[in-house]
Amino acid sequence: MRNWILGILGVLFVTVNAQAKESMCTTTGVLDRITCPSKSVDVAGPHLTRAVKYSVPEGTTPRGGWPTVIIYQGSFFEVEFSRQRLMPFGGYNEIRLIQSLLDHGFAVIAPPAISGVAWMTNIIGVTYETSEDFYFVEELLKQMKAGTFGKLNMKRLYATGISSGGYHSSRMAVTFPGTFKALAVESASYANCKGPLCFVPEQIPENHPPTLFLHGELDTVVPVGTMLEYYKRLKVAGIETEAFVDVTARHQWINEAPELITNWFLAHP
Repeated sequence: MRNWILGILGVLFVTVNAQAKESMCTTTGVLDRITCPSKSVDVAGPHLTRAVKYSVPEGTTPRGGWPTVIIYQGSFFEVEFSRQRLMPFGGYNEIRLIQSLLDHGFAVIAPPAISGVAWMTNIIGVTYETSEDFYFVEELLKQMKAGTFGKLNMKRLYATGISSGGYHSSRMAVTFPGTFKALAVESASYANCKGPLCFVPEQIPENHPPTLFLHGELDTVVPVGTMLEYYKRLKVAGIETEAFVDVTARHQWINEAPELITNWFLAHP
């Protein structure tokens, strides 16, 4: 049984495969641990300060600054810049994604959720616009613009994440309109959905960024049908969108994620 694609993603593999150069990340040991250089900066919300990990590519900074990808963590697993093959939930594919993004000229910023648990985008009883996360993301974007993380291109911002981080990536389209050029949502759906409890509104923001969906067909935590409902809503609204479903995957970063996400962001400069 083959994976299935909604759209024409296959043609986008050319971009990544065509660019071959020595990686700034290193691979070591029998478990092929990938380690990418990174730093950490404290960013304060109204009540909490969080250590935000980040990395910028090697080489000369582009005139407009580095295009930048924010990776939002999934529940209980903060994004790390060093992982080996035996990580749960396809965690090794997350570091492969970071490596791919850095090697293709994207800065990567990895903010943690509160206490490293989950984002407040879909917490029952919480209004996101008054939440700690909302003010934290506002401050994060201000610090990015101010040069705290180096010279970043604020006109080329992208967001991605898995599970809770996928929902929070969708939140960027809903609550921070016009800020992000494109999104990639892994194992999640619309901003305020929660697992099988998902009602995607009929009215999608007109300036919703182009969005790539990646999902495992065997996902029982976030059923693939909830993603498909979001995908269909974007299609009806005329928003550019594609979906890739791995028929053997469960709730995880899928193997194709590094190439597909990198290509999606490269295709939306």
